[in-house]
Amino acid sequence: MTSPTPDALLGPAEIRELAGALGVRPTKQRGQNFVIDANTVRRIVRTADVRPDDVVVEVGPGLGSLTLALLEVAERVIAVEIDDVLAGALPSTIATRMPTRAERFALVHSDAMHVQELPGPPPTALVANLPYNVAVPVLLHMLDTFPTIERTLVMVQAEVADRLAAAPGSKVYGVPSVKANWYAEVKRAGAIGRNVFWPAPNVDSGLVSLVRRTEPIKTTATKREVFAVVDAAFAQRRKTLRAALAGWAGSAAAAEAALVAAGVSPQARGESLTVEEFARIAENRVVENVENVENKESGQP
Repeated sequence: MTSPTPDALLGPAEIRELAGALGVRPTKQRGQNFVIDANTVRRIVRTADVRPDDVVVEVGPGLGSLTLALLEVAERVIAVEIDDVLAGALPSTIATRMPTRAERFALVHSDAMHVQELPGPPPTALVANLPYNVAVPVLLHMLDTFPTIERTLVMVQAEVADRLAAAPGSKVYGVPSVKANWYAEVKRAGAIGRNVFWPAPNVDSGLVSLVRRTEPIKTTATKREVFAVVDAAFAQRRKTLRAALAGWAGSAAAAEAALVAAGVSPQARGESLTVEEFARIAENRVVENVENVENKESGQP
């Protein structure tokens, strides 16, 4: 296998030249900030533990900075890009700068939130510089849609990174923390300075590592049922779970019954619960609803 040339990656001058030729200006609407530092993208690939046999999916490749660094190592890279101009230019950039690896690259021109399948072998890793405004929904959608993704490393706004990696009891622990933990073991994996981007964002960025659970959460509840409890608990996060889950359960009393049955204090708040505890609450609401239906059918109060 021929090694890529040392200068194959994009630096600040190449990024600006490429953007100028395409008439591209990064837009806030799509949360675009292009990485202009080759050392940073190589660091991301190392931190992501990308291996020679990996099939990597990248969301939002932009001008191709990270894509090229991934192609240096991975067996195959599939890039998902929504922007018409960027999607049109990327294959040419890959062919020009890394011709020996061009056949290992595939482009999906689509909104990542609508992607249900990818060309070629199933992905084993997800590595991406995610647009700040859609980072969490895109991440959760990809983890849910592609269960073969074992390892994920995403670069997101530092505040979002903190939320994703937060543990129960933390002030920033919330819906993203619990839902990400449904799929994976999540941890902070580093910080990224503002000066490696063009344009430089006015917020710091962070790396988040997600390693897929080898065994799914043990529960009889569905993911949808568990996530419904999570959403309800954090919609009114200052309230006790007895109050916050009243709408979800049908009444405060029904919520209390489900909580007690799940071994969770009705006076607790959502920020103190693990994903497993949310799953137990979901299970007990299902049981209670079944009992209510049976009681009504048999004429019992």
